[in-house]
Amino acid sequence: MFDVVISGGRVLDGTGAPPYRADVAIAGDRIAAVGRLDGAGAAAVIDAAGRLVAPGFVDCHAHGDAAVFDRGVQLAALRQGVTTFVLGQDGLSFAPGSAGTVAYASRYFAAVNGPLTALSEGPLTVAELLGGYDRSVALNTAYLLPHGTIRFDVMGASPDAASRDDLALMLARVERGLSEGAVGLSSGLEYLPGRYATAEELAELCRPLAGLPYVTHMRAYGARAGVGMADVVEIAQLSGAAAHVSHLHGPADVLLPLIDEAHGKDVDLTFDTYPYLRASTILAMVVLPPSVPGAEVDKALEMLASTELDAWWTGLASTWPRLTISHAPGLEWAEGLTMVEAAGRAGVDPAAFCRRLLVETRLQAGCVAARPDEGPAGEESVRAVLRHPSHTGGSDGIYVGGHPHPRGFGAFARFLGRHVRELGDWTWEQAVVHLASHPARRFGMRDRGLLRPGFAADVVVFDPLTVGDQATYDAPRTLASGVDDVLVSGQRVLAAGELTGATPGRALRPR
Repeated sequence: MFDVVISGGRVLDGTGAPPYRADVAIAGDRIAAVGRLDGAGAAAVIDAAGRLVAPGFVDCHAHGDAAVFDRGVQLAALRQGVTTFVLGQDGLSFAPGSAGTVAYASRYFAAVNGPLTALSEGPLTVAELLGGYDRSVALNTAYLLPHGTIRFDVMGASPDAASRDDLALMLARVERGLSEGAVGLSSGLEYLPGRYATAEELAELCRPLAGLPYVTHMRAYGARAGVGMADVVEIAQLSGAAAHVSHLHGPADVLLPLIDEAHGKDVDLTFDTYPYLRASTILAMVVLPPSVPGAEVDKALEMLASTELDAWWTGLASTWPRLTISHAPGLEWAEGLTMVEAAGRAGVDPAAFCRRLLVETRLQAGCVAARPDEGPAGEESVRAVLRHPSHTGGSDGIYVGGHPHPRGFGAFARFLGRHVRELGDWTWEQAVVHLASHPARRFGMRDRGLLRPGFAADVVVFDPLTVGDQATYDAPRTLASGVDDVLVSGQRVLAAGELTGATPGRALRPR
């Protein structure tokens, strides 16, 4: 007698083997058997006839650090087959840190992570953060130590190079965070204060990782990705750490040789991508020059109120049509409008409206930005890059604001519907390797990512004929289709496309 049997489906076990007809039996939180189980007794049976059965997908880059407590966000993820979020991305999150550090992360990254209202406002340890996630939500969470948060906790917003004493304090926080269950270290080298770190500083903090990855939002992407990748290679070689590049994007003829060159230098390198040609981030990072101290709001607002940046604004004329406002607290009427459209409604030019938006939101505005490669060439690059064997899936999902990027609501369903069924970039079995087994290995989840007896029973059942994304830039919060049944740790969290109310999600530690 089993607790659950998923019967009559075609199994994609995560090994890369083609789908085969089998039943999946679950006892407790583990997979008990995979095979022809005719006549097996079970407390519950899920009829998977005509559907595919796969291990739950791992979103390698999700900004659900606060939003994962939102049932709507849980539903959006599960409707794509995502059963695990990897959090702590881009070097900025809520732990480990003092109350002041938690407040900084909440404010500076307000348009990305939002505030952590479900837990303590600080001080907060990694153990406390993971404890807050554990069995409180419907999907699993894993956490990367955020370098920028750690640096701010030790050095504040200082642009100075870290001293030996600073490094010792940061290293102690890294070692403690790893002992409490972090699955790696992340950096955000276009954000503050991560931008100020040298390769030597980052390499020093990577030394204790012991096979877990250094995950980085690089210093440069697109046509300039070589600059960012050189930094990644140097850090990996100095520290011996494995490396993982976040949301890699740009021309395939630039990116693919860089990946292969890193492998040729014996760097253990993987990366994640999302299947869209627009980005999303904090507005200040996109429109303000490096001379503006974005980590120090009052100083930045003084500069914005002066004439100091007048010449800078005139050089951004081509940028305004590419920006859509995603998050504008206090100016919610502008969310979903381009900067040009919002400025027109306000009766001012785009530069003036952008300044107003930054000032009135105290730099907490967010945007969706069309990349320079938007078009057929960019689409071909996305397809070529995701076919690389070192690729894993990551949505870079942001759930803050009235008009977020659709990737948080559709990326994984788009991988399946568009890039498998429609375009044939992957087979179904290859998709499961890229979206489940490969990322589970990368982040130390050794009992997940495969449908194999003894493994955790994170299972997704989906229709290969209907799975697909429905979220668009105009309607970004539209749920995906084709995934109706999902189990996490053996419990059914999605049934007939709706949340069951069960919250078996685990805060995952490396095994």
